[in-house]
Amino acid sequence: MSAKDAFVQLVKDNYTFKGESFRIGTAVLDGEVLAGTDAYIPLKTMNRHGLIAGATGTGKTKTLQLIAEALSDASVPVLLMDIKGDLSGIAVAGAENNNIKDRVAKIGGEYKPTAFPVELMTLSNEKGVRLRATVSEFGPILLSKILDLNNTQEGIVSLIFKYCDDHKMPLLDLKDFIKVIQFISNEGKKEIEQAYGKIATTSTGTILRKVIELQQQGADQFFGEPSFEIDDLMRIADDGRGIINVLRVTDMQNRPKLFSTFMLQMLAELYATLPEAGDMDKPKLVMFIDEAHLVFQEATDALLQQIETVIKLIRSKGVGIFFCTQNPQDVPAAILSQLGLKVQHALRAFTAADRKTIKQAAENYPETEFYKTSELLTQLGIGEALVTALNEKGIPTPLVHTMLVPPRSRMDILSDQEIDTLVNQSKLVKKYAHDEDRESACEILTAKLEEAAQKTEEAKAAEKPAKASKREEKSTLEKVLESPVTKQIGRTAASVITRSLLGALGLGGKSTSRRKSSSWF
Repeated sequence: MSAKDAFVQLVKDNYTFKGESFRIGTAVLDGEVLAGTDAYIPLKTMNRHGLIAGATGTGKTKTLQLIAEALSDASVPVLLMDIKGDLSGIAVAGAENNNIKDRVAKIGGEYKPTAFPVELMTLSNEKGVRLRATVSEFGPILLSKILDLNNTQEGIVSLIFKYCDDHKMPLLDLKDFIKVIQFISNEGKKEIEQAYGKIATTSTGTILRKVIELQQQGADQFFGEPSFEIDDLMRIADDGRGIINVLRVTDMQNRPKLFSTFMLQMLAELYATLPEAGDMDKPKLVMFIDEAHLVFQEATDALLQQIETVIKLIRSKGVGIFFCTQNPQDVPAAILSQLGLKVQHALRAFTAADRKTIKQAAENYPETEFYKTSELLTQLGIGEALVTALNEKGIPTPLVHTMLVPPRSRMDILSDQEIDTLVNQSKLVKKYAHDEDRESACEILTAKLEEAAQKTEEAKAAEKPAKASKREEKSTLEKVLESPVTKQIGRTAASVITRSLLGALGLGGKSTSRRKSSSWF
């Protein structure tokens, strides 16, 4: 058997599955697209997470779009985090052009332009469904990790949550959390220390500064009510396809901490809400995080550990997570090792550092006798990638150079008019459109402090008349003693007594001395 025939047989044996699957592309060997070597990906292992990597302009986003379309067709809801703003076009049918015609002619099959059911979402004031969460939903542990607090400060955050729970004060937004910090540092310090123990104002000051830092990245827009319900991410359209939720976060590139905060909260909420699923024929939900380096570049060690833990566990809930980034090294090694499907587009070797990165990237893929992986990584064309996945038994498939299937939806953004039409048709936009500002910790504490201040003022006002009446109501003895006659008598008596004493001491003055000396003769 020739090397070519052995390769064709290898692809057929390892990329054809009994269960439900979707076609990702056709295998390539020595620059030739080989007929009959279609590569399929099993839906059964799509909850084992994945990586889409490659240099700018190599087709990563289109690969993400292709996989999202396939999942939607299989009735799997999808969440796309659209950092660059070029994924919204998935809501509109694509248009066949010469490049698509040429590709379809090489890989076989048929190109059918298709629009997909899409829900636009936002973390800020852009058009779409507003995603929010309350501070209480984060909980003390997750909030402490996001703020990068030490053990002492984390204990104070737990104390704050306990105090608010005990006194039925909801923590809804950051305004509530800040108000409680200020209260326990000042007016309520004595009350807190009596009930829960002493706290250091230096620690509360540090926590406050870190919360303000989070506020400066726009977190006030994210924390609040109505809180987004996870079930609304996992909806099926009327035609049976999974709805693709496009979270438009184009303004997150300069606010990585808020992006990390949202992502971790979303994963934690999914893990806490969804029941154990075990082995499923297809996932309940798949998340795609474009420009994934934004999640990790400012993440603390504690936050990275939390993300790693959630990613390890969340697959048992039927949720898959895919990271899309330029360099595989952008994803921490502990998380990279958890990723099943890997689609590696071309990397560029302009510097010695680039060549080192390419060598490291090549080592992350299964060894193969058909390719020199490190060399091929720099030679891949646009829309081509090295692919390896997990088969239905969880075993990695052989590495295959693949020419990918083109997306059927628009490979571009929506116009403002198309966005308006999509938003106006959405039921969820109306559901989450208006801010709710019910009574929470901030209002309760403000009212408590105002009431205390009012009582203090009333007490002071009550004391003034009492003192005045005491001065007016004098006893008969006081009146007699304070009368002018009494005062004059007192002054006269005092003068006589003083002179008598001074005289007895021989200090009565010249007149007294003269009287005494004259009486001696």
